[in-house]
Amino acid sequence: MLNNIMFVTIYVTDQDRALEFYTEGLGLEKRIDFPGPEGRFLTVGVPNSSVQLILWHTAAADRPAGVDDQAVPGPVVLESDDLRKDFESLSRRGITFDRPAPEQYPFGLRIAAIDPDGNRIALRQPSRS
Repeated sequence: MLNNIMFVTIYVTDQDRALEFYTEGLGLEKRIDFPGPEGRFLTVGVPNSSVQLILWHTAAADRPAGVDDQAVPGPVVLESDDLRKDFESLSRRGITFDRPAPEQYPFGLRIAAIDPDGNRIALRQPSRS
């Protein structure tokens, strides 16, 4: 029986630049950095979470269709206990967002960070009710 999400792949054109964004910008931790036969296998993750994001190198022309589409929520959603506070902290670190501030929606607060390759990383704070 399946019991966990292990990896989610994010396509990037520059793994070192992406690693800097996800670790120094978003505050994730580097987990695996292995120069494998198919290419560098590089992962990051939220501290104390088993799920890892694979930062997989791909040429810009090979990126999956729709990754820049504003209607697409992004390949991953990160949860926050205090999204407004995290938004302020991430903004000071130079993170770019899709909106000027987190917005209320029926299930809580939301905003998306934009990585250097245009990937939307959804940030959510669920309603407390």
